[in-house]
Amino acid sequence: MTRRQLSRERVLAAAAEVADADGIAALTIRAVAGRLGSAPMAVYHHVANKDEILDGLVDTVFGEIDPPVPGRPWRPELARRCRSARTVLARHPWATPLLDSRRRPGPATLAHHDAVLGTLLCDGYDARAAGHAFALVDAFVYGFALQEAAIPFAGDALADSARRIVDGLAEGAHPHLARFAAERIGPDYDFGDEFDVGLDLVLDAVGTLRSPGGRAG
Repeated sequence: MTRRQLSRERVLAAAAEVADADGIAALTIRAVAGRLGSAPMAVYHHVANKDEILDGLVDTVFGEIDPPVPGRPWRPELARRCRSARTVLARHPWATPLLDSRRRPGPATLAHHDAVLGTLLCDGYDARAAGHAFALVDAFVYGFALQEAAIPFAGDALADSARRIVDGLAEGAHPHLARFAAERIGPDYDFGDEFDVGLDLVLDAVGTLRSPGGRAG
């Protein structure tokens, strides 16, 4: 069987597989080479070092997020973009802390940022307001992604864990926590459901930054 020829795209795809499976700490040139069935030196023909792999991975992640379309109403476009970002970051939980950490942004990263800013600038936001809005929505999306990835339980397991914690409290201790667990955390509770509620609140706040006379989103 003929071995597939290595390329930068294959190296980055293998690096993403390593990070998805074992976390970003496990990402090494040797691990990527092992995933590809190649010698480490062969990988160096396509990327100079691990830092270049990280640059490429961040660009790959931004390329997977559906960008908003400048010229369309800002609110539905940003909402769609934020929901897409949450889905992508759940698929790559290692990526969130890296997204704004690279000094050499790639073409997908630049195109994505340009689209977000363009959507705002074309629909009633000046440059200062667009910057505030961009920072706010990303703080929410990135923060939610980190929190969602950190929760160790879901569904019935989350409800059972909350019940055990509350049952272990001394009588009368932390009554608000006990009430919340009793009234809110049940078998059908999904922390992910909080995303759309929070996103609507954030977008309401973003709307207050628009210049007077801008059309409604």
